[in-house]
Amino acid sequence: MTNLSPHLRQATPVVAVRGEGVHLYGEDGRRYLDFTAGIGVTSTGHCHPRVVAAAQEQVATLIHGQYTTVMHRPLQQLVAELGEVLPAGLDSLFFTNSGSEAVEAALRLARQATGRPNIVVCHGGFHGRTVAAASMTTSGTRFRSGFAPLMPGVVVTPFPAAYRYGWDEDTATRFALQELDYVLQTISSPADTAAVVVEPVLGEGGYVPATRAFMEGLRERADRHGFLLVMDEVQTGVGRTGRFWGHEHFGVAPDILVTAKGLASGFPLSGIAASEELMSRAWPGSQGGTYGANAVACAAAVATLRTVGEERLVENAEAMGKRLRAGLEEVAAEHSCIGDVRGLGLMLASEFVTEDGRPAPEIAARVQQAAIEEGLLLLLCGAWNNVVRMIPALVIDEAGVDEGLRAWSAAVRAGVSGR
Repeated sequence: MTNLSPHLRQATPVVAVRGEGVHLYGEDGRRYLDFTAGIGVTSTGHCHPRVVAAAQEQVATLIHGQYTTVMHRPLQQLVAELGEVLPAGLDSLFFTNSGSEAVEAALRLARQATGRPNIVVCHGGFHGRTVAAASMTTSGTRFRSGFAPLMPGVVVTPFPAAYRYGWDEDTATRFALQELDYVLQTISSPADTAAVVVEPVLGEGGYVPATRAFMEGLRERADRHGFLLVMDEVQTGVGRTGRFWGHEHFGVAPDILVTAKGLASGFPLSGIAASEELMSRAWPGSQGGTYGANAVACAAAVATLRTVGEERLVENAEAMGKRLRAGLEEVAAEHSCIGDVRGLGLMLASEFVTEDGRPAPEIAARVQQAAIEEGLLLLLCGAWNNVVRMIPALVIDEAGVDEGLRAWSAAVRAGVSGR
């Protein structure tokens, strides 16, 4: 009998047969509130009618129009739609399939455009599982162990993770920037540094937001030393944080922006954006791919972007995120094992710790499993898997938030008690 790899373990026992909005329906007939959104992918919810209609229409006309062979209308429409929401000056796009591929495309562009070898990444960042992306990932050894040697030329600098250090944000930010300067003085000279790559909010690293001063410091150093600033918006983009792009919270624009996940509401699509001048410095033949900018995925992405705008889903993410965070903080106030509640918009997490402040992955796992019994689907993250994250679809309303909070409160009580 043939089976999936034993390492593809599902976080829940649910066999999903249907999805609608913020809910999944299991083969057992039960309805589940999905606060995973396919790891932040189903931005407009499961099977949004506009996305379904766009995909169905496209499937019936052209499924695969390989975009270095022919051009197709959905890709042209997507370029135009993204132009309305991209930071000023980022007017050139390259598309591929997964977040990892897009990160590696950004890496390749940065090295080719600058002629410099090294990439600086932030401690706790997640950028993918392919060799170069895994070499840039430091959110957990499980993503990079066992297939060394990894790609050389990657240097790690601290991220202002205030809770982890036990400091306030200002202290953590000063430390992170001072250490970056030390890295540039001792490991990777500015003349050897092609780019700094950063997530506006650490994803797999525990849902830790950056700070404005840290992002401003990165921008200032990139400008001063002539290297590039790359924002990995794979998880934070397309409205997830209550702004269309996560970096908008910090008033700092990137030289290269990486996007994926919520861009096409579940269809595989990713890409990078840069200025036309910067993108033109990529070497001939360095950009391409068989399935990149698939016509059906592009049609779904166009429908996604239009839905996000017309249904004001970015604004909804901000409002519902505030409501959800307030409820999470109320639950945390009742349980000392929740050491921190953090995040931006609808990208929120609760970190579980022991009485002396050490990571408590066993409690987090019990709570996550208890939530399933309450009809709520959640995922873990963080270096020790002691952080429970919540990333519902951007279409969630007050009733959905409140339903989730009731289930969360019950799950925490059950998980903490060991039931």
